[in-house]
Amino acid sequence: MFVFANFILAVAKIADILLTIYMYIIIARAILSWVNPDPYNPIVSFLYRSTEPVLSRIRRILPDLGGLDLSPIIVLVAIYFLQSFVVRTIYDLGYKMKLGMGVMP
Repeated sequence: MFVFANFILAVAKIADILLTIYMYIIIARAILSWVNPDPYNPIVSFLYRSTEPVLSRIRRILPDLGGLDLSPIIVLVAIYFLQSFVVRTIYDLGYKMKLGMGVMP
């Protein structure tokens, strides 16, 4: 049982790291939107390709605010929620399994 508990804890840690990395990518994309970056720069291209699928879905839902893009803020709040609720729940599940409390007999 401890092997499965360690697996659950590793999944939670990887999810936390990936969400943190994506949060920083979203922040970098938002900062780049304030300037006029070279679209042929590989870093700028990577930032746009990795964030546009998520941001475009949020933009479709939000009303038009006249040039004000709130989609990065919505995504950052969603990432914070996922880290605070989902990842911590997975951590708690793994630790309970590791301590032998079990989830359900």
